[in-house]
Amino acid sequence: MRHIGHLPGGQARIFSDFLFSRGIRNEVERESDGTFSIWVRDEDQVVSAQDLLTRFSTEPRGTEFQDASEVAEKARAAEKAELEAYKKRIHTRKSVFPNFGSYGVGPLTYALIIVCVIVAIYSKLGTDREVLRHLFITEPTFGDSRSLPEVWSGQVWRLFTPMFIHFGPIHLIFNLMWLYQLGCMIEARRSTWNFLAVVVITGLASNLAQYFVTGKSSFGGMSGVVYGLAGYVWIRGKFDRGSGLFLDPQSVIILLVWLVICYTGIMGPVANTAHLVGLISGMLLGGGAVIFARSQT
Repeated sequence: MRHIGHLPGGQARIFSDFLFSRGIRNEVERESDGTFSIWVRDEDQVVSAQDLLTRFSTEPRGTEFQDASEVAEKARAAEKAELEAYKKRIHTRKSVFPNFGSYGVGPLTYALIIVCVIVAIYSKLGTDREVLRHLFITEPTFGDSRSLPEVWSGQVWRLFTPMFIHFGPIHLIFNLMWLYQLGCMIEARRSTWNFLAVVVITGLASNLAQYFVTGKSSFGGMSGVVYGLAGYVWIRGKFDRGSGLFLDPQSVIILLVWLVICYTGIMGPVANTAHLVGLISGMLLGGGAVIFARSQT
């Protein structure tokens, strides 16, 4: 913002309106001697404003200057109306709903994190195979049969327990970080039951897909569920602003790029099918929730 000159009170107001009517944003500031300083906001408009000030100083009662107040008043009113309309249209994470961090950890999010940590401790971060064989979707000795004999014999928990297994600290921390962020949001803005439904469905879908596509049972991690939660929040937040859910574009890009990188094989053995199916199932759940919400309005 640049200072371009001084004018008496009445003239300062007229000239300020004149500048505004010409699209030159400005401010008027009273000085201690009773005069008013004229300030122009845009540096690129300073020269034009100075030329207009010179013209005004020569003939302050000119018609073009005297008529400017009415034009400026209408322009300000139109600008204010446009701003109010914009505020009603725009939807951002801060204006539509408060920061989800203020909600704290929901009970189910907390429980899932605790179980993951306990399993990590007891399994020595995925190195104790004696512990893991009770948590894999099926014991490795049956790994290539694709028949899930233990599940059919009543050990139904095996369909879900692979999500609690983590191989190493980075694997654990990365998944729990995303689980915390997404879980807190869904529990606070939808409900614990809503969150549970997404976890159960995406966890089941991702675990079964990983097993039946690869024929191997020695996989684990919350990643499939995390991708499912992300897909759910992404789609529902994008098409149902009233849901209170939001996943920023940067997070979407990070998750999708990571999915592609893992598929290249450079990260070593990764449950890629679980990631992909988790994401797709979460997106489908989000889309279904959007359709249901619209049918209720």
